[in-house]
Amino acid sequence: MAEEKSVEPVVEAAPSHIPPTLLVFGKWDPTEVEVKDIGLIRYISLRPVLIPHTSGRHAHKRFHKSNVPIVERFVNKLLNAGRRKDKKTRSGRNAGKKLKALNTLKRVFEMIDYRTGMNPIQVLVTAIENSAPSEETTRISYGGMAYPRSVDVAPQRRVDLALKYLSVGAVRSAHKNAKSFEECITDELLLAYKKDPGSFAVARKDERERIARSAR
Repeated sequence: MAEEKSVEPVVEAAPSHIPPTLLVFGKWDPTEVEVKDIGLIRYISLRPVLIPHTSGRHAHKRFHKSNVPIVERFVNKLLNAGRRKDKKTRSGRNAGKKLKALNTLKRVFEMIDYRTGMNPIQVLVTAIENSAPSEETTRISYGGMAYPRSVDVAPQRRVDLALKYLSVGAVRSAHKNAKSFEECITDELLLAYKKDPGSFAVARKDERERIARSAR
């Protein structure tokens, strides 16, 4: 009888064109996040990155901030969210401290993951959707008189306003508060995720839309 030859299994190599999976801060996958507001899909970038820091590549390019990862855009808002006592100028207290803000947001994401068990990037995106006003007022001059008139908000501006409200709300709640800054950011994001009126961002959005409805 002829001896049977053993056939070794052939292991196919992984295609070289498939890029490695990048997780934000090495822990959370942005590709799993779903944007439910179809008007904001093009303006909330969920591009996989390890560290959300593009080094200002979008600067001086019109509308290119839509290509910046949404996590980094929130970090950029946290850099200069406080106000001086006169409430007219920015304090600039954290301006330029990008690494400090990134470490702060990483701890915030860890707290959200520990509290809820959800992807914290999904919590951030949903909070932005719930805090983005869809209607506001503008001033129209007619016959020498200025009248408020209700207008729709552009999607890019909706994201900008939502990020501003979330960051300002977190900074204000941290002022003279026993809680840490990370806990205040976490509370603000979770309240906005639930669309709770106790969130500063959701309250500002509702107020802006209420004024716009009365100016229709």
